[in-house]
Amino acid sequence: MRTFPDADPGTPDIRGPWRYLRWMAASFWRALLIDSVCNALWTGAQALTPGAIGEAVNAGLIARDQTTLVWWGLAVLGLGVVMAVSALLVERFETTVRIGGAYRTMQFVTRQVCALGATVGKRVTAGDLVTVGVSDINLIGQALQSGGRGVGGVAGFVVVAVLMLATSWQIGLLVLIAVPIILLITTRMSRLLRERQGEVRAQQRELADQAVDTVRGLRVLRGFGGGEIFAGRYRDGSQQLRFTVLGQARVAAMLGAASTFLPGLLVVGVVALAGERTLAGQLSAGQMVAFYGYTAYLVSPISRMTYAVTKAMQAHVAAANITRLLRMEPDIGPGPGSAVMPGGPGALADPGSGLVVPAHGLTAVVCAAGDAITLADRLGRYADSCATYDGRPLAALPLAGVRERILVSTADAHLFAGPLRREFDPVNRCDNSDGVLWNAVDASAARDIIEALPDKLDTCVAAGGREFSGGQQQRLRLVRALMADQDVLILIDPTSAVDAHTESRMAAGIAGLRQGRATLVFTTSMLLLNQADHVVLVIDGTVAAEGSHEFLMGDTRYRSLVERGVATGGHAV
Repeated sequence: MRTFPDADPGTPDIRGPWRYLRWMAASFWRALLIDSVCNALWTGAQALTPGAIGEAVNAGLIARDQTTLVWWGLAVLGLGVVMAVSALLVERFETTVRIGGAYRTMQFVTRQVCALGATVGKRVTAGDLVTVGVSDINLIGQALQSGGRGVGGVAGFVVVAVLMLATSWQIGLLVLIAVPIILLITTRMSRLLRERQGEVRAQQRELADQAVDTVRGLRVLRGFGGGEIFAGRYRDGSQQLRFTVLGQARVAAMLGAASTFLPGLLVVGVVALAGERTLAGQLSAGQMVAFYGYTAYLVSPISRMTYAVTKAMQAHVAAANITRLLRMEPDIGPGPGSAVMPGGPGALADPGSGLVVPAHGLTAVVCAAGDAITLADRLGRYADSCATYDGRPLAALPLAGVRERILVSTADAHLFAGPLRREFDPVNRCDNSDGVLWNAVDASAARDIIEALPDKLDTCVAAGGREFSGGQQQRLRLVRALMADQDVLILIDPTSAVDAHTESRMAAGIAGLRQGRATLVFTTSMLLLNQADHVVLVIDGTVAAEGSHEFLMGDTRYRSLVERGVATGGHAV
């Protein structure tokens, strides 16, 4: 039996939370079946133990039959062995379904986030993703784990009820009536707990979003003295969440108290009734002992069933969030399945604006920041448009193929945590040789950054590359973009945060390393514009003029954008 899911997790039923949970249970039916059987053996052995002890009292102690006492003692020992072995197997298979369920759910979430691509940032907040990845997936695993416990609780209850009914139908009937009432009360309280958990989750999501926004914008907040204001808002949100969590805790405490008090009340009632029957001579001393043991044991199956119901309610909230994410459709479809990409490099064009990027050479576009993002989204197939590649509409090409040929690198592209070598070369293009990688590093003027690190390329960096300055992050992003080696590379302001000397080296490096392939740069940097084979001026989303940088400097519109870019570029080391 496989402990973990296959590489392909399958296609889940996402029509609703309960459907998703049933599908997950069906995916692990073997492990759940064995777990349920082992739980039933465990609780069944526990349920039979008081009866064995009662017979040992009657047939052994009271009758003073040492041989019978030994045999019943061995029976109790045998039941203990069954419980021990069953408990060991239960732990094994509960761990299997708990970790397997959480891991498979994470596979679905990760696959969906990759499929959504740029859409995920528009529709899902960082707080939602954090909560799903940290909390919700674990609740799915815990719900699967609790299924076997619930089955064991039912099995234990049935065994005890049958034994009680066989000995005294009055006491057995009391148990059969009381236990469903206890379960009804605890289930209603579990539903209330689920509502409170939904409120807590919503506030946790909002607070996580605030934290992410504050961390990302900390430098800006400090710049205008807004750090304390946002810290105060976060503090207020934290206090509100604390009160909501306390409300949830009160419901959870009431549920725990009810789960303990109501079975205890049942124990008192059964023991009182059994004591009365014993005094009346209708029950023996051993049966009295057995009934006390049965009733005390009932706390365990009731707790198991209550635990299963509680985890199911919590998993329902988690599954609702997960299925909502899994039902999202990307803004851009995968494209025709039968279509194939052109055999070689081709020109990239946007008929809507008139912009054409030749299959070879460095093309620079001077335009407003908003136009740059819009055009990059069209040419990179991040937005629906009539853009073409090698004369064929991008919409008619497979999206995976477009991603393999065209790369868009923005000024705020995220740097991931981990070794720099893996960050720059995630698909191992270097093949154990760092020559290609160092060429990209030199083209990005980033050698001084790498050599200053303790382990050079093997240095592990933090998420977002926060230990680097803005200019250093920009150079590291450029290394990664150059290493991708796509047929078409689209860069948005790749040198906006560096000094003039570094910018000159980067401009020459981009032009030199990308020879023979198409490179499009949105920029107002004169150093980059001087390196360009072709320069295009875009005004209000339409090509207004094109030619060399020297030629276009005679156009007042072009000169105004370039000079304004130089004046406001804020180049920094």
